[in-house]
Amino acid sequence: MARKNYTFTSESVSEGHPDKVCDRISDAVLDAFLAEEPEARVACETFATTNRVVIGGEVGLSDQDKLHEYMGRIDEIARACIKDIGYEQDKFHHETVEITNLLHEQSAHIAQGVDANGEKEEGAGDQGIMFGHATTETDALMPAPIQYSHAILRRLAEVRKSGQEPTLGPDAKSQLSVIYEDGKPVGVSSIVLSTQHLDEAMTSADVRAVVEPYIRETLPAGWISDATEWHVNPTGKFVIGGPDGDAGLTGRKIIVDTYGGAAPHGGGAFSGKDPTKVDRSAAYAARYLAKNVVAAGLAERCTIQLSYAIGVSEPLSIYCDHYGTGEIDPAKIENAIRQVMSLTPRGIREQLQLNKPIYQRTAAYGHFGRAPEADGGFSWERTDLVEELKSAL
Repeated sequence: MARKNYTFTSESVSEGHPDKVCDRISDAVLDAFLAEEPEARVACETFATTNRVVIGGEVGLSDQDKLHEYMGRIDEIARACIKDIGYEQDKFHHETVEITNLLHEQSAHIAQGVDANGEKEEGAGDQGIMFGHATTETDALMPAPIQYSHAILRRLAEVRKSGQEPTLGPDAKSQLSVIYEDGKPVGVSSIVLSTQHLDEAMTSADVRAVVEPYIRETLPAGWISDATEWHVNPTGKFVIGGPDGDAGLTGRKIIVDTYGGAAPHGGGAFSGKDPTKVDRSAAYAARYLAKNVVAAGLAERCTIQLSYAIGVSEPLSIYCDHYGTGEIDPAKIENAIRQVMSLTPRGIREQLQLNKPIYQRTAAYGHFGRAPEADGGFSWERTDLVEELKSAL
């Protein structure tokens, strides 16, 4: 039997966190190639440290002249990301940072297993397992600890960028310990917030005075009590932030990107990968399916697992676990899933319209629990399979 009374903790990191700077650049490169060619192939990795950004990986366009042209745009793409995030530090500035571009053409051996031809359908870009999760504990059908950890940092980024709070810097981390009673989130036992600040004279108490009102307005009413512990910049000053303070790397925040540890995660990261890579697209599909299962009232909580082999189009397995929160046998839900959606790499991309430049916006504050957007962004957050799932059962 699942526990009903407990405390669970999740963390988030801001767009200025070193790893997120790298995720942003990698996804910006991806978007640039997809804007040129919807079937572009991209596997872009970024490393950042003091005064240095290194970008590597594999890219492919059908037009070789365009490929070389876009290779020459990588520098400006990276600088635009760093500028928008807000870095103008002496040792990490969008104008002066040294950028090294080591991108090269995609491996022909990978392409031969993935590309469709006259004899077979396009296969998965790699083997692997992918998970999707949904729960009724928030309106976004996301676990509360990660959803509100993201929300706090998004709010602080808004007031920083608007000029409302000019003393805040781009680099920040949040962490919430959420109290559950009878299986429902009811409050927070502790709030941890570490944020870069530009005024060296600020103390931890000064920083708390700036951020506390925004944290209080972000969390549900009644969640903060006199017993809630606050840890704001607990080590003191935090002036040197971003890659100048700590090196960053694409794909290193996979738990932040997904469910905050409240659900399983597969072995692959998302950012910098085009949607032929099932690490990304099948994880989006699994979230889409889990969210629709919950939105359909088939369960209060649901995890979907998909598995693939490189070069093979159909998933090797589909697994559903609703933790005893639904009346329908999970095996029947698995069968219904097969009926309502093609889970081949191309089927996923077509259903969710993933061959678009929509990925840079996913690089911070979570890939899930966001509102679907008019241009196709966060399409995997739609709940348009509800009636089809019900009918298939």
